[in-house]
Amino acid sequence: MNSIVEMTSQREMQTKLKHPIHVTSEIGTLRTVLLKRPGNEVENLIPEYLQRLLFDDIPYLPIIQREHDYFAETLKNRGIEVLYLEKLVVETLSNPEIKRQFVDDILRESKANINGAREVLKEYLLSFSTADMVDKVMSGILKREIEESKKTHLYELMEDHYPFYLDPMPNLYFTRDPAASIGNGLSINRMREPARRRESLFMEYIVKLHPRFAGYNVPVWLDRNYEFPIEGGDELILSNEVVAIGVSARTSARAIERLALNLFKKQDSFKKVVAVEIPKCRAFMHLDTVFTMVDYDKFTIHPEIQSPQGKMNIYILEKGLDDEHVNITHRTNLQETLKEILGLNELVLIPCGGGDEIAASREQWNDGSNTLAIAPGVVVTYDRNYISNDLLRQHGMEVIEILSSELSRGRGGPRCMSMPIVREDLNK
Repeated sequence: MNSIVEMTSQREMQTKLKHPIHVTSEIGTLRTVLLKRPGNEVENLIPEYLQRLLFDDIPYLPIIQREHDYFAETLKNRGIEVLYLEKLVVETLSNPEIKRQFVDDILRESKANINGAREVLKEYLLSFSTADMVDKVMSGILKREIEESKKTHLYELMEDHYPFYLDPMPNLYFTRDPAASIGNGLSINRMREPARRRESLFMEYIVKLHPRFAGYNVPVWLDRNYEFPIEGGDELILSNEVVAIGVSARTSARAIERLALNLFKKQDSFKKVVAVEIPKCRAFMHLDTVFTMVDYDKFTIHPEIQSPQGKMNIYILEKGLDDEHVNITHRTNLQETLKEILGLNELVLIPCGGGDEIAASREQWNDGSNTLAIAPGVVVTYDRNYISNDLLRQHGMEVIEILSSELSRGRGGPRCMSMPIVREDLNK
């Protein structure tokens, strides 16, 4: 009965909003979110290729799944509709022609033609049911899966050669990065690292062809064919007028400027794009690993992204004289810039680990600053970051802790693992 009530509520919300995607803030009450349950792709992580696949360690699949299920149930218990990426992909590919086109696209992007096995792999993938095929694409294809008689190249037969025809996609449970909801549209992102570049193809198919999204003409502010990278972990919707984007190890300044130009040209709500430069290193992968919004006037921050004098490089992009130019102004103080762009007299920056030299570094490594706000002043965090969590509570936040021993091995927290699809607008 509860599920029927929840489905009715979600339909009413979607009808009210008239758009299948609607996100105008970081903290508006979360109604619909996209997750990906870790699957067999995690089992194909091996020590020799961890760096190639962007992992530092190998999660234990039964426990990481249990922890992810706990995360999903935590959201559902708060009335949030949870969509699963893998299920949406299967539903999108229910048409045999679309399924075949998808296989062609994924093999092309996986560069399967280079090893001469494209047709063999296509035949292999299409031999599965749609659900099993999607799982196989995500988990990767090992060379040992293909019959020896179908291997026609020397390096395919050599036992010590690279074991995969198609690499696994173990980063898929970080659904935040391949695409980002902005207003009633989204960016479908070209991702920096080759190991993740195929991931946004799933979102492209879903938005164009899944019944939930097709027919709504969902605007794509920046598509995955743009030549410079951008990732959703760097994209923060601070208000219905302001988007903040990190200039990071994974997101380029050129992609930010192009996204700003497209936003200013194609819609009227968002007036400013704020580019925030952060150190380009593995620990500070995206802006949301060092900075998140948790309430109207409160933010988490990792102190090390600022100079000892508290300075940073911040650029405010606004509409220029024509569609190909933006006006750019420079700022150096994050707190003052946030007050300016959000129209606040005061705001609080809550330091990860309390700003302690040891605790801040430890807890930032385990995503102490990577909070998922599900309503103003209500955040989901990892339980292991107890100093940061206690500090959030001291600032009046409701902190919902989730299990994190294995999830955290992928170097991403609750915000990284979730792509909001629908949030309620904030009361002005």
